[in-house]
Amino acid sequence: MVGAQFSPGADDTAPLQRVHAGGPQTKPAVSYLLKGAGLVGVAVVAGLLWWLIRHETPQPVAQPPAQNGEFAFTIATGPQVSTNCEENSYNQTKTFFAGNPCKRLSRALYTTNSAGAKALVSVVLVTMPDAASAKQLKALTDQDGTGNVNDLVKDGTAKIDGAPKVYKAQAQYDSRVTGSDVTIVMTDFFANHQDKALLKRIALDALRLSDELRQ
Repeated sequence: MVGAQFSPGADDTAPLQRVHAGGPQTKPAVSYLLKGAGLVGVAVVAGLLWWLIRHETPQPVAQPPAQNGEFAFTIATGPQVSTNCEENSYNQTKTFFAGNPCKRLSRALYTTNSAGAKALVSVVLVTMPDAASAKQLKALTDQDGTGNVNDLVKDGTAKIDGAPKVYKAQAQYDSRVTGSDVTIVMTDFFANHQDKALLKRIALDALRLSDELRQ
């Protein structure tokens, strides 16, 4: 038997539609676009960082004075620092310091090799009270037979096998005044090697080593 059909009246409520929790749903197309835009943004930032890393200008590395010239010098002894130039010099130079004390004395020994020849280089930096006394000191040591500041082999500080006597006549001498500073260089070859022109170049280039003795 078939039951009676129910027909809603005017006062009856129609069935409600189901509402999804969490509010309205985002359309799939919009969601994909947002995700795609996010990935593109990440890729752009990553690419920019990679470009900056690859194109960053490298900073130049400063070379120490011993390696930044015609010859490469290797420190052998020193620097040794003192404030008593009189006791570290000889002959007329010693007498000069007795009446004109220096403010600072720094001495070091270096070696260098060129064309198979090895040279020992003494570098001395004397700081005088003023520029006038510095010029007087240079004028004195520039003359033959007036003595000089002892190198570290001559005074027994350094023990180097076969070291040449850089204070002898066959050695090469050079000097320079910068304000109240006097740089004195004396150099000679090991094993009695002879090359006067090369020795002069070594002595001239070694003047820049006084920058290391100021430290």
